[in-house]
Amino acid sequence: MLDIVTLTPEDRPQWETLFRGYCAFYKFPMPQEGYDRLWREIISQGRIQARGAKRDGVLLGIVQFLSHANTWGKDVCYLEDLFTREDARGQGVARALIAAVEEWARAEGCGRVYWMTQETNATARRLYDKVAAYKGFIRYQIEL
Repeated sequence: MLDIVTLTPEDRPQWETLFRGYCAFYKFPMPQEGYDRLWREIISQGRIQARGAKRDGVLLGIVQFLSHANTWGKDVCYLEDLFTREDARGQGVARALIAAVEEWARAEGCGRVYWMTQETNATARRLYDKVAAYKGFIRYQIEL
């Protein structure tokens, strides 16, 4: 049985292990204060929301997301981070986490949920192509 839960302070060690894996996957070095800041945001349930997928008390995956204003209509929900343990992949964990974000966004009155991934992330894209529509946008960014 897979349980989708709101993270609690007791989840911090397992969450950090997973989020460190996510950052390593994207080759994004984050200092410890970055993990600490994000965890404070998650636990406060303010701007950044998070959910975890657990089986028998073990955190198998995490998702982090937020809503923001949209100039074209209703607020939208941005699914920023999604990561599962390697040994839990292919078991419906990521799909269940995406569904939890979708449920949250509907309850909040958002008009859509969206996210990005690297073009080369073929494993994730196989799932994403099943649960969402690829709209063909290309992201540009300016580092500050």
